[in-house]
Amino acid sequence: MMRDGYVARWRGREYHASPDGGEVRLYRPEPGDGFAEVRPGRNVRVVPAAEIEELAYVRTTCTWKGEPFIVLGEHEGWLRVEYTGGRWPVAQAMRLEAFDFGVYQGWAPATEVTDLREQRI
Repeated sequence: MMRDGYVARWRGREYHASPDGGEVRLYRPEPGDGFAEVRPGRNVRVVPAAEIEELAYVRTTCTWKGEPFIVLGEHEGWLRVEYTGGRWPVAQAMRLEAFDFGVYQGWAPATEVTDLREQRI
């Protein structure tokens, strides 16, 4: 699974999370005590931030064609990647899309990606 977002440890279990001031929204795919279904396969519970054991930002990084990227998602054998090397000529040569000023993204065949790893920030 490619992750790019907050995670929180609460009562010994890790959840996808969304911090919001003094509270943290915890998400899980299955129903659970105190969790409300927001849509099928997505259940949420809001807890005080003081109850969170650990809060971290997790992102998946990789190398594609010798250049550094973060992985934003995956679909049918392709990875949505964002270039982190910061060099416009490289992004241009790789035919990456200018998503925003200084932000370049593209689709990479998963078979061409190396050094796939998760980092906690």
